[in-house]
Order: sequence, then C-alpha cells, then structure tokens
Amino acid sequence: MAKPVGSSAEGVGDDAVREATGRSRDEWFGILDAAGAATWKHQAIARWLVSDQGVDPWWSQGVTVAYEQARGIRRPGQRQDGTYEASVTRTVGLEKQAALRALAAVVGRELGVEPLALNLEAKHPTARFPLDGEFVLASATDRDGGRSSIGLTWGKLPDDSRLAEVKTQMRDWLRAVG
Repeated sequence: MAKPVGSSAEGVGDDAVREATGRSRDEWFGILDAAGAATWKHQAIARWLVSDQGVDPWWSQGVTVAYEQARGIRRPGQRQDGTYEASVTRTVGLEKQAALRALAAVVGRELGVEPLALNLEAKHPTARFPLDGEFVLASATDRDGGRSSIGLTWGKLPDDSRLAEVKTQMRDWLRAVG
C-alpha cells in the first residue's frame, strides 16, 4: 500500500532545490543544524532562511518543512499546529469556475453539507465545507487550453490515522468531475 502522504522531499527534487536556492537539502540541513534551528519554531526557521540566507520565501517554506520532517520535528501531512492535512489534485477539461461548481456539487452531495463559503470570482476560486472541527477545501486554478486544475484539501485532522482514507475518498470525488 502506498504511503498516504509523502514527505516534502518526495514532492520536489534536490536538483530543483539546489537550482532555486544555491544549495542542496543536505547542505541546508547542515547550515540549519549549525544555527541551532532544530529548537526553533517553523516561522523562525523560514524567516531566517529569507532574511539571513537570501532564500526566496516560497522555497524557504519548502526547505523548512523538509528540515522539520528530516529531523523528526514534523511528520508528513502534519501542519505547524500539530493537526494533519491531506491534499489531492487533478486536471479537468473545464474552465475554473465551472470546474469548481462541479466539484463543490460532488463534495456537497457526498458530505451532505453545503459549502460555508463559495467564492467563484476570486483569482483562485474556492469552496469551504465545515465538518465538526475539520474542513474540506475545494479549489480550482486555470490551466492552458480551457482546462483547470481542481484540488481538495481535508484539514484539521487530529492525527494521521485517516490520511489514506480521506485521500482515497477525495480522489474518487475528483474523478467524478469532468
């Protein structure tokens, strides 16, 4: 069985990290260890990478999460607040507003709840579904040729025990669109 959520390092190759930041992950990890970052909060690590090391803010987040996972500070799928989150995406042959409407209809039907918020006019349209402390967020982003990328995030899970289950469920919902 595949892992429900991969590590940060599995999503972005080390060559891409080196090209964008000038160093490999291992080099960054050594620099962070020498600076004492294993005892810092997430924001302090990311901010230090930007302000003291000149790393682009987007890349600083990726290096920080990879460092936290490599040092056992954070598990794959775990958020800064200790809760867990799983996400899935798929490209469909619909423009983003139509894709989000279709996705929101599927999610609403499957969850038996209307979205708390449905924002179709935003640059990145979203629909948020509340679930007794947890949530599902549906999103859509334009792609070339009248297509869009649709995504689902199931957040605020109290632990990682349901990550595989919710990812499977969300993949089924994405397949039901377009």
